[in-house]
Amino acid sequence: MTHLLTGACLSRAGFNRKTALATLTMVLAAEVPDADILWYFKDPAMGFAHHRGFTHAFIGVPLDAALALGAAWFYWRFWKSRRLTHDREHVWQAWERPRWGLLVVLALVAALSHILLDFTNNYGVRPFFPLSPHWYSWDIVYIIEPVMLTALVIGLVGPALLRLINEEVGSTHIRKPGGGGGAIFAMLCIVALWGVRDYEHRRAVAALESLSYEQEDPLRVSAYPYWINPFEWHGVVETKDFFALVPVRPAEGEVDPQGRMQIRYKPEETPVTMAAKRSYLGRAFLSWAQYPMVEVEEHGDAHVVRMFDLRYVDPNNTSPSRNPRPLGMVVELDRDLNVIDEYPERLTR
Repeated sequence: MTHLLTGACLSRAGFNRKTALATLTMVLAAEVPDADILWYFKDPAMGFAHHRGFTHAFIGVPLDAALALGAAWFYWRFWKSRRLTHDREHVWQAWERPRWGLLVVLALVAALSHILLDFTNNYGVRPFFPLSPHWYSWDIVYIIEPVMLTALVIGLVGPALLRLINEEVGSTHIRKPGGGGGAIFAMLCIVALWGVRDYEHRRAVAALESLSYEQEDPLRVSAYPYWINPFEWHGVVETKDFFALVPVRPAEGEVDPQGRMQIRYKPEETPVTMAAKRSYLGRAFLSWAQYPMVEVEEHGDAHVVRMFDLRYVDPNNTSPSRNPRPLGMVVELDRDLNVIDEYPERLTR
């Protein structure tokens, strides 16, 4: 939804006054990269491995734009034929005709906006895939960001409501597309949100780095946002022997003000865990995870290895009935450590 609304706002910021099909093209191009979810229908493990891969990389942007332009072209052919059938004497205005060269540029911009938005959240992107599999993430907004969605909706709906109030009821007069002011307002709100969240993120990281945990100094720290509470962040600290999960309040510079820190000791590396990590899904997961944890369960002659990322484990969640690991990977091995099955799993405790 965020990508669709962003594409619409980018067009309404003024491009829709330059050419027909600007909004349709930019909305489609802003959403096309998520077509990689089709991999999940073939195989869940492949779906995870390919998610935010080629279609979310710079090398895939021309393909994303081409798909959006193709769909817009077919729509234009259909709409134009219907328009000519019903109104052969219509005088076409300049903004009612598509400028395909400009639409190519707009499609590329909208596809790049998808990569930018995904980079800002705490899942990340691989912009240089397949040349480099490295993941990059700004970690300043949650995957679902209510403030951003609200700004986009207001920016799109507000001008339309004002136009309905000011126009005559039943008027058939064709006017140039508007909504530029609202769209620009929405874009400015998003940029301001990024600025505030980036400042909070840096303060949260600095606060985490300034402390020791169970008499151990941090080797690496990260801070991740919540989607509901913008004033508290989820901190993950790695030390030599364990990971610490702690709430952070960057405005006050406080770390774990209510004493809810959780300690997760690093598991011992065994032949079972090593075999699971060498599996197809294990390699894909470890290339993406920032703070991976591994748990092993024995079921008869089989080993069930579960892997999850601590950046998605809420330190405020102490209830065993809730889901502390929202995204996990499961690799099932036989007694000879051969892979029986591998799949992403929504884990519950």
